[in-house]
Amino acid sequence: MTTADQPARAVTDPVGLITDLITRVEKALDHAAVRAVVLGVVGGRAKSRRLAEALEAQPEVLTDGRSPALRAVGDLLIALRKAGAVTISPPVCRDCGKHLRTFQRRGQDWFCSVCGQESAECAACGNTRRISMRDRIGRPRCSMCPDTDPRDPLDVIHEVITRISPAADREIVADAVRQSAPRPSYQQKLAWSLEDNPRLLTGEGHLAPLRAIPRFIELLHAAGVPGIVRPACPRCRRVVRIDKPLDGQRVCRNCIAKSRIEECSRCSTRREPATRDAQGRPLCPHCLITDPANLETCIVCGNRRMVSTRTPDGPICPNCRPLPTLVCSICGRTAPCMLSKLTGQPRCGRCNQREVHCTVCGRFRDIHSGTVDAPVCGPCTKPDAELWRPCPTCGEAERLTTPGPCRRCTLKQRLVGLLTDDTGAVPPKLQALHDALASTERTATAMSWLSKGIVSTVLSDLASGQRPLTHEALDELPDSKVVEHIRSVLVAADALPPRDEQMVRLERHVKDLVASHATPEGRQILHRYATWHLIRRLRRRSRGNDITHTQLNVVRVHLRAAVYLLDWLADQDLTLANCRQSDLERWMTRDETQLRREAGHFVRWALAQKIARDLSFPAVKWNGPSQAMDDDARWATARRLLHDDTIRTEDRLAGLLLLLYAQWPAAIARLTTAHIEEAEGTVRIRLGDVAVALPGPVADLALSGCCRSGLEGWRSNGSLDRVSAATGAHESRASW
Repeated sequence: MTTADQPARAVTDPVGLITDLITRVEKALDHAAVRAVVLGVVGGRAKSRRLAEALEAQPEVLTDGRSPALRAVGDLLIALRKAGAVTISPPVCRDCGKHLRTFQRRGQDWFCSVCGQESAECAACGNTRRISMRDRIGRPRCSMCPDTDPRDPLDVIHEVITRISPAADREIVADAVRQSAPRPSYQQKLAWSLEDNPRLLTGEGHLAPLRAIPRFIELLHAAGVPGIVRPACPRCRRVVRIDKPLDGQRVCRNCIAKSRIEECSRCSTRREPATRDAQGRPLCPHCLITDPANLETCIVCGNRRMVSTRTPDGPICPNCRPLPTLVCSICGRTAPCMLSKLTGQPRCGRCNQREVHCTVCGRFRDIHSGTVDAPVCGPCTKPDAELWRPCPTCGEAERLTTPGPCRRCTLKQRLVGLLTDDTGAVPPKLQALHDALASTERTATAMSWLSKGIVSTVLSDLASGQRPLTHEALDELPDSKVVEHIRSVLVAADALPPRDEQMVRLERHVKDLVASHATPEGRQILHRYATWHLIRRLRRRSRGNDITHTQLNVVRVHLRAAVYLLDWLADQDLTLANCRQSDLERWMTRDETQLRREAGHFVRWALAQKIARDLSFPAVKWNGPSQAMDDDARWATARRLLHDDTIRTEDRLAGLLLLLYAQWPAAIARLTTAHIEEAEGTVRIRLGDVAVALPGPVADLALSGCCRSGLEGWRSNGSLDRVSAATGAHESRASW
């Protein structure tokens, strides 16, 4: 059953459905008490939905307690009995019918401690009995024939370690054994494994038969026992935690994730599945998070979103999470703030996410105190040795909440996991990308980018060779801004050769638009017009340089206008060959649109190619630039605007804002004198949220009396045309 087929109540409120089913049977507990018990058992949303579906399909389990059923059902029955339920039955052993307070499981059935033991032939006496334990080599033993070792496991383990490190303290070894293997039976297995293969402690820990052995090695190494070697992952060669079994070895979590990569059944992304749907098909983490079944209605905004905070009244989404409005201790803004755990002072969300160069130590870190102009990082704010522990990998002082590495070392480990091939080495073409990302100052931004599903998938496929490192291979991916950004990053790192992306995008658009036209004759005409006229002329004018986005849009408009005219002619059972001037004028007198004005370019081309006859279309000559302005011309024009007193002062300032700050003329036209500020000898102009300091010559123009008195009327007296003529730029025809 898919998500869409599930009952609406089970998807939207599984806890409420479970509570209603129980309260119909059990009268000794009120609704609030039952709901509290359910919330303590169900756990996450997926588990609660499965439990609700199981109880709705098998409600009799509440009164008879018989399996087969989910483990969560048995846990719920036991919790309800502990809370004082009378009608609710505890779990019942499948074989003997005994009421259970705890149970063992085989498949979907639960058993008591006696019936739950497997039966097999005892390796010592040969009788078929219930298995009580397994001997040193893994054979089953009954309770009458235990495989006992008279030696103390701690003595055996200490003896093995003293062969490697004679000075090893027995108490340190014993403490490490108790932490990694608390049960005596497991300590016995640990002693047997180390006695059989002492090399597990000197670098071969990846061959450990028990999960406790890598943990035991970590504890000995942390305690400073000499001779103990932390094992490396046999696949990626990183010295990290390895406790996941794979092909008879123990590997790291990252290599396990690579070995489990599957194609998501919804978005087709190749990642390790986060869960599976009702049919067992894999779902990636993104599809799991965005699944409508996992969203809940926020009590503040009323939208179905992810839950950030749960209150007695209901869930609250991340955007509506309540925060007190205070004055930020760093930037001074009055905004929703959190209290810093380090200083106890309020800090707004913007400052909480800001990374800057500390004015004390100079390192690029999160800001914790100081001001916007003089920020101070955490270790310089409170240099507490217990709070800012050194990273176990690089030694830098960081606020580590877990025993793992710092963010930069985590980033490097993530890059090794993504950009290494089967041999554990970074391909030469991706080495520059690896070095650039590993040395970036904004490690949080890099980690956030790498955590995107398509980014990690593409980089991993390129490194492993599953996808060739070519532009054509990236073109096969769904067109999106994320893919284009990946391409630009690879080009910047010299992993891919540069190419004119705007031209490629234009060629793809032309191909799709021509192929979508209805008539064969129209497709042929559009192909000639687009390929041999528009694109050819654009290549000639660009003179080998990359075309701009504005030039791309101009060609698109011309092509859409041609399609618009050809579609109208087809509706009228006309073609360009038999279309007359009266027909063209009838089309032109319809609702005035930009496409009809731009169609004249196509009509004049059709006349020149003798595709159309006896037609005329009025033209307006363009006297503006035909290509983008290069750097030399831009700086020459800027120098003329700075020093030519014959040009009006407000026009000179507007032209400099266009040339030096890339402001569109329409945006400049909205500026007023209120946007210019002067304080402490510095002149600033607000072009956005943050005021920009103007250099001396430009500041003099901004402060001149003529400019300050005439700026507000600048847009009403033809200044746009004067600036376009003075700078050689036009808002809709050229780009910087």
